[in-house]
Amino acid sequence: MGLLEINLRLIMANPRGFCAGVYMAIDVVDQLLDILEGEPIYVFHEIVHNKHVVNRFIDRGVTFVEQVEDVPKGAIIVFSAHGVSPAVRQAADERGLTSIDATCPLVTKVHAEAIRYARRGWQILLVGHEHHQEVIGTRGEAPDSIQVVDSVESIARLNIDDPTKLIYLTQTTLSMDDANKIIDALKKTFPDINSPPSDDICYATTNRQHAVRALAPECDLVLVVGSGNSSNSVRLTEIAQASGTRAVLVDDCQELSPAMLKGVETVLVTAGASAPEDLVQSLILRLVEDHGACIEQHDIFHESVEFGLPGTLKSFMRSRGVDPEGRRITMDDLASTNRFLDGHGIPYQVHDLTVGASD
Repeated sequence: MGLLEINLRLIMANPRGFCAGVYMAIDVVDQLLDILEGEPIYVFHEIVHNKHVVNRFIDRGVTFVEQVEDVPKGAIIVFSAHGVSPAVRQAADERGLTSIDATCPLVTKVHAEAIRYARRGWQILLVGHEHHQEVIGTRGEAPDSIQVVDSVESIARLNIDDPTKLIYLTQTTLSMDDANKIIDALKKTFPDINSPPSDDICYATTNRQHAVRALAPECDLVLVVGSGNSSNSVRLTEIAQASGTRAVLVDDCQELSPAMLKGVETVLVTAGASAPEDLVQSLILRLVEDHGACIEQHDIFHESVEFGLPGTLKSFMRSRGVDPEGRRITMDDLASTNRFLDGHGIPYQVHDLTVGASD
């Protein structure tokens, strides 16, 4: 298809897409596939909330399950980035499964906080979405001590024994705006409530939300690449809409339509933390080829975060005669986008609007 008459101004938000925790989870399964060479691998729940990532692993022979009982005894099971409850781990042990933990370290931090405060006899208010896998896993660490708070209205239904022994924790992928509304209401209702030692909302969620909040107001449309069951992708869409800009969540470029771009002069493209960069690149290519988009990269944060291999994966590697030393999980950097654009001969400008860094 030839270029349309109207050229788009296409702003690419940086950072966007995969965070270090997602890289780690995906890399865990990748490395297992390399080691096992045809042996079955089971993953409890979707490894990350993106249908393309999941389907690519299914095509490579990975089986995703929602019940530990669906995994044959003695098989290998990977726990997804969202984390699981102790009950799930126990069920895996009882079936003699080899468990590989791909839980995001930032989620593990929230689990540890829940355990620590529950042991002190405190009540824990977990701000988040009750049926999200991360919240289910965290709540499972101390079910008798944790109550989920998913809205300001739900605060009135809480049962509090001692308001001086009370702490709130949060789901890591929440919108900061939504979380703060609930947290402010909790502090007003329970003036003695304690805050977690450090923020629970993860750096990647925060940075991507800041970027959208900063860039969306100057755009006519925001396209968020991500799946509908990805909490952080949905939040990015909502944040853009809250700024007064129309926003659409798309899984890939196939969902792009001429009607979506009607009357649009400036479009912002971002991606949730579980969306692969190649999906963003395909969308960019479609906007360039079909709509004559002129590209600007706007850097808001520089991220430099790296997680080591999970201990369970290292132990498993050694049991199979594979030395884990020297193997590292590294995030792809923004230079990959530049290489993609250069490789396709697409001109672009880079605007450094950096307001911070995560490392």
